[in-house]
Amino acid sequence: MTATGPPRATLAHVARLAGVSKATASKVLNRRPDVSARTRERVEQVIDELGYVPSTGPRGGDTLEKVNVVFDTLVNVYSMQVLDGIITAADAHGVEVLVDKLDPDPEGDGPLSATWIRRLGARGRTGVIVVTSELTASQRTLMRRLGLSIVVIDPLNPLDDDVASVGATNFTGGVQATQHLLDLGHRRIGFAGGLPASMASRERLQGFLSAMSSAGAPVDPDLVLEQGFTFTAGLEMTRRMMASPDPPTAVFAGSDASALGVLEAARQRGLRIPEDLSVVGFDDTYAAVSTAPPLTTVRQPIIDMGRVALRTLLQQARGEQADSHHVQLSTQLVVRESTAPAVP
Repeated sequence: MTATGPPRATLAHVARLAGVSKATASKVLNRRPDVSARTRERVEQVIDELGYVPSTGPRGGDTLEKVNVVFDTLVNVYSMQVLDGIITAADAHGVEVLVDKLDPDPEGDGPLSATWIRRLGARGRTGVIVVTSELTASQRTLMRRLGLSIVVIDPLNPLDDDVASVGATNFTGGVQATQHLLDLGHRRIGFAGGLPASMASRERLQGFLSAMSSAGAPVDPDLVLEQGFTFTAGLEMTRRMMASPDPPTAVFAGSDASALGVLEAARQRGLRIPEDLSVVGFDDTYAAVSTAPPLTTVRQPIIDMGRVALRTLLQQARGEQADSHHVQLSTQLVVRESTAPAVP
C-alpha cells in the first residue's frame, strides 16, 4: 500500500473557505477588477493559508515557455540593452518574453505584488527576471511555492544564497575608473553614485574608496554623493559638488546616465570637458559615444547580462545544472575624450 500525503488544495477548496463562488475565486487569481477589495483580501488570505498552487498550465495547447521581465524603469539605455540581451537569448531558445514595469504604488497589485505573482502561477509562466529592483523574502517564497523560477539582474538588495543573480564586477569597475583619474594626476575626485540602497552603487563606491585609499588621496565627504543613476541626479549632484569652496577636478559617475548629468552641469557653469573637469561614467551604453566629447567609461557587458539571465532562468526551470548561481561578468575601462591630465 502506497502512502499518500494530504490532498492538494483546489480552487473549489479556496472558494468554499472564503465563502465565495469558484468563479469569484478565479477572478481574484486572474486580477479581474470586478471584485471588491474586501473579497479579494479574504480570498488571498485563504490561498496563503492553504498553500494553494494553481495546477492550470498554459491554455489552448500553447506549450511555449513564457518569461516575465520586471524593470524599475524602461526610460534609460541600460534597460533597453538588458532587454536586448534577454530577447536575443529568448529567440534562440524559443521562449516568449513579456515585459512589465514596477507600479509606483507599493500597495498596488501590479508587478511583483502577491496578486500578480499568483496570476503568473495560474497561467503557467516559466519564471521571472527582476532587473535592478528589490525582491522581498515574501515575494521569493510565493514564487517558489508557485513553481516560478527567479533570476535577478543587478539586485537592489541582498538576496538568499539560493536566489540566482547576474551582475558585473562593480567593485573592480570602481577601482578601474578611479585609478584612471588618479593616474592622470587628479586627487580631488568626486563620486556621483546611485541610490544608497543599490548594491551595485555601493560596490562601485567601495571600489572608488579603495583606490583613493591605496593612492593616499584624501576623500572629501562633501564630494561623495548618492542620489540615483539618472541624468537629473547627476546634474544635481554635480551642482552641489561645484558649489564647494574647493570643487573637484574630476568626477566618477556611477552610471552613464548620471555622467550625462555631470556633463550638463559642467556646461551650465562654463566648464570645459576635459580641460576643466574630467568625467568617467559606468556602463558603456550607446549614449557614451554620442556625448560631446565622447565619454570615458567602465564597460559592463549589459547585453550579455540579459542573455545569461535568460539562460540561467531556463536552466533552473528545466532542472538543469546552471553554469553559475551568482554570475559576475568582467568590467573594462574604455578611455575616450572626457578625461585628461589634471592641471598643475
